[in-house]
Order: sequence, then C-alpha cells, then structure tokens
Amino acid sequence: MRLPTPPNPLKRGEAQSLTWLKAMGPGSVSSVLKVVLDVAYVLLWLITGILLLLVIAAIFIPLDNVNITVSGDAGGKQLPLTRTLLLFGLGAATAYFGGFMLILRSLRRIIRTLTMGDPFQPDNVRRLRQIGLTLAVVTGGVWVAQGFVAKRLAPGVMDPQGLGELLTPIFSVLIVFVLAEVFREGARLRRESELTI
Repeated sequence: MRLPTPPNPLKRGEAQSLTWLKAMGPGSVSSVLKVVLDVAYVLLWLITGILLLLVIAAIFIPLDNVNITVSGDAGGKQLPLTRTLLLFGLGAATAYFGGFMLILRSLRRIIRTLTMGDPFQPDNVRRLRQIGLTLAVVTGGVWVAQGFVAKRLAPGVMDPQGLGELLTPIFSVLIVFVLAEVFREGARLRRESELTI
C-alpha cells in the first residue's frame, strides 16, 4: 500500500508568492510600470513644451552684455551669451527631451499591450525599432553637441567625449533592435498558430 505524498509547503508558498508578481495582464507589474511611464511622459511633455516656448522667446529677448560661465575640470571660462549660443543650447535641450518623450510614447504603447496580455503584436516590432532609432539619434546628437561645445565654444575647458563613451549607448541600441526581432518572430509564430487552429 502506497501512501500519498503530502504537499510540499515550500512549493505552495513559492507559488503563492509568485501569483502577486504577475508580469502581464491587469493588476500586474506592467500595470504599475504603465502608470509610472504615463507620469514621466506627461512631465517630459511639459518640459519639452516649456523649452520650445523658451526657444521661441529667445528669438526676441535682448542679450546686451550678458555673459555665461562654462566650467569644467580645468577651470572656467566666461563667454558672451549670443543669440546663436542661446538658441543652440535651448534647441539642443529641446531635442534631447523631445527625443526621450518619443521613446516613452512608444514604450507606453508597448507596455499597454503587456497589460492587455498580448505583447506579440506587429505594431510592437515597429515601436521597438522606433525606440532604437530615436535612441541612436539622441545619443549621436549629444555626442556631436558635446564635441562642438568642447572644440568651438569652450576649448580647453571641456573635453569632448571619446568613442569609448559611446560603447554603452551603442550596446543599448543594439539590444533594442534585437528585442524588435524577437518580437517580430513572436508575432510570426502567433500568426502561424492562429492560422493552424
């Protein structure tokens, strides 16, 4: 006669502890992440809007005898604030925050599909590619802008970024493009399984 084995309390406890940690669907971690991304998106939208208004206002602001101090590791340098310099700085900041606003917009839409429990949609492949492309443009823009400022506006005060500092952003962009291909394959497999049913 064989006695039934009692249930393992450790396994039951593990199962219960994982039920509250759902990754997809309503009430999951992705739902919380969606709320956080929504708040961050609204804040970035406001910051970008304010910066855009400042760019427009900078066209009309008189800049007589206004100086700025650019400081770095080697010390500081005082420069006259010209309209070109002001527009360049505000335009670069607007483009930077606007780029990350576009990334968050696509990411919010991807997370929305996770909360619905259906992440392998063909639109998510396009969204991930947009995120990768925007991240590459923002990273390249920051690198070029810092090089321009270091060589033209504050030579000897600021050092331009080296190519080694681009390794992490390039790696991040490649990861996003690889994830896009994973989602494309998942969408293809899902479509095939729907056709076979």
